[in-house]
This record gives sequence, structure tokens and C-alpha cells, in this order.
Amino acid sequence: MSREIPSSIGDCSSLEYLYMSGNLFEGAIPQSFTLLKGFQDLNLPHNNLSGQIPKDLQNLLALESLDLSFNNLDGEVPTEGIFANASAILVNGNDKFCGGIAELQSTCTNHNYTKRGKSNALKIVLAIIGVVLGFLLISSFFTLYWLRRSKSKPPSTPSIGDQLLKLSYKELFQATRGFFSTNIIGSDSFGSLYKGIIGHDETIVAIKVLNLQNPRVYKSFMVECKALRNIRHQNLVKILTSCSSLDPKGKDFKALVYEFMPNESLDDWLHLPMELQNYSRNLSLLQRLNITIDMASTLDYLHYYCCGAIVHCDLKPSNILLDNDMIAHVSNFGLARLLLEPENNSSQAQTSTIEIKGTIGYATPSNR
Repeated sequence: MSREIPSSIGDCSSLEYLYMSGNLFEGAIPQSFTLLKGFQDLNLPHNNLSGQIPKDLQNLLALESLDLSFNNLDGEVPTEGIFANASAILVNGNDKFCGGIAELQSTCTNHNYTKRGKSNALKIVLAIIGVVLGFLLISSFFTLYWLRRSKSKPPSTPSIGDQLLKLSYKELFQATRGFFSTNIIGSDSFGSLYKGIIGHDETIVAIKVLNLQNPRVYKSFMVECKALRNIRHQNLVKILTSCSSLDPKGKDFKALVYEFMPNESLDDWLHLPMELQNYSRNLSLLQRLNITIDMASTLDYLHYYCCGAIVHCDLKPSNILLDNDMIAHVSNFGLARLLLEPENNSSQAQTSTIEIKGTIGYATPSNR
């Protein structure tokens, strides 16, 4: 799976703000970014980007803020345009940089000195922590966590890739063996979730068929599609496509197709059904901590780093799904609130939502 930033972003001629912090992107900054004349804020810190800064970024007159810190970039830092304003750019954490304006060069030198000092202090601290069992446990946990994150994982749906998948009612019907009851893996008032097999390589997916007899489902369908359209995070369940069509009887049919999570939901692990009470299955302390961190990372992204803050509104164990590696993924955005940027300097942010409240016991006070 490619971890490079797609060069096709340069085709988005009206793009003004781009926040892609902490997504483990590799490779060079696409040269196509220099074509986005309306760019105002480019935020790419805490990735693994390499190569040189595209020099023509200094020609983007609308660019007001640029954050390239903590990557593996090298070469000379341009000195014109936004690069002439040390307060508008962040490039620290790239040890191979050289050149740039005097203020910026001084900052980089101080950073390297501070980094070396912290490295020496860390060695002393780690030596002390080694004799304390509690600190050793925490240190071991974080080491295992970051090692797991650094491993390259194959995509859950290798035949689909990054292409827009188009599926008809007939194909979904065949994938679920006629929406047969034995293929149901979950259900609620909004519809039923089926396990399906699509494609020549028999890729397993989860197909959410909406119950259109519930009048709230139409709004839920639109909210979920809007919420998942532009967000990308490793701990969000990936939506592969949607289907809006007619069934053989001429009735409306709507479905959402997601990547399949083989280890079911967190709720299934915390509360085993009566028929599985004697089945040995439990979560270790490390797995519980990993799931907690996965959820915190997801909420941090939804609230602060995606294009317009998103509030899930119904984050409960049954909406937290687990993949093959027991990594948690947030699902079911049918109740999400989309907080839009305020216009005309208004002090109130606009809210796009529906009149549905979350599950009792899990909805935030502002949702009840």
C-alpha cells in the first residue's frame, strides 16, 4: 500500500487548507502543490517525508502558514516568499536542512543542540527507570505500541486499492447470497449489516443495508456519507463505496460498503453472549490500553485535524470494531455532527446534524 501523498491533490485548484499531520506519509512533497495558487495553510508535520522542499512554494503569494516540522527533509530551505518570514514557517526536526534566512538557521542550530541535550538526559532517565517495575511496564508498552505502528500492513481489501468502487444492487445481492440471514453480522433500527464477498479475488466486505422504512435513515445516510467523504485516519473504518438504487420491486435501496473487521466489535469482547459464556476470549491489559489510545487518537483527529470538526455523538463499544491485529476502528457516523467554520466573523460555529440523539448512556450531555 502506497504511503506517499497523492500528486493528484494538485488538481484541486480551489484547495486552501491542507492538514495531514501524523499520518506516516513517505516520499517527497508533491511538486503539484506549487500549482495551488490559493493555498493559505499547508500542514504536514510528524510524517516521514523526504527529499527537498519544492522551491516554487515560495511563489505561492496566498500561503500564510507552512508547517514541515519533524520529517526527514533535506537540502536548502528557500529564502523568498513565505520562507522569508520565520514566524510563518516551522521546519524544526529536519536535521539535514541547510541555508534559509538567518533567523531560521539560528533556530535550527538551537534545536539540534537542545535535541542532543535531551538525548543524553533521556539515557540517564531510562537507566533509573530500569530498576522501577512500574516505569518499566509503561516503557515496554510504548515500545511495543510504536513497533506495531511502524510495521507496514497490507490493505484489508487489496483488490480495491484507491479506486472508486462501483457496485450495483445485483452485485450486493450476489455478494450476500440474496441478503441471506446467515450472513447478517449485526443490526439496529437503521438497518442490517451483512458479511459479503465481492470481486474476482473474493474480497470480504461489510455491507450495511439501510432500513428505509425508518424516516430518519435518509438523513443518517447523507450524514454518514458527508462525514466519511473527506476524512482519512488509520483508526476509522474505511468506507469503500455506497449504493443508491432500486430493488427488483422498484423500491428505494440504499447501502454502504465498508472494509471488513474480522474481530467484530469491542462490545462483543467485553460482553460475551450467553451461548459463548464458556468460550475463552478476553482482552489483555496491553490490548485494552492499545484500544484506548486508538480511540483517543481518532477523536483528536476528528475534533482538531480534519476539514471541519466532527463530533461522533454515539461512540460506544458496539461502534468500535477490531481488525486482524486487534487495532480499533471507529464506525457508524450516522449521528455525527459536522461543525462548520463560522462565517462573517461570527462567534458561533455552524452545526450540520440531524434530530437524532445518541444511545442513552453514551451520548454527550450536549446531545441529549
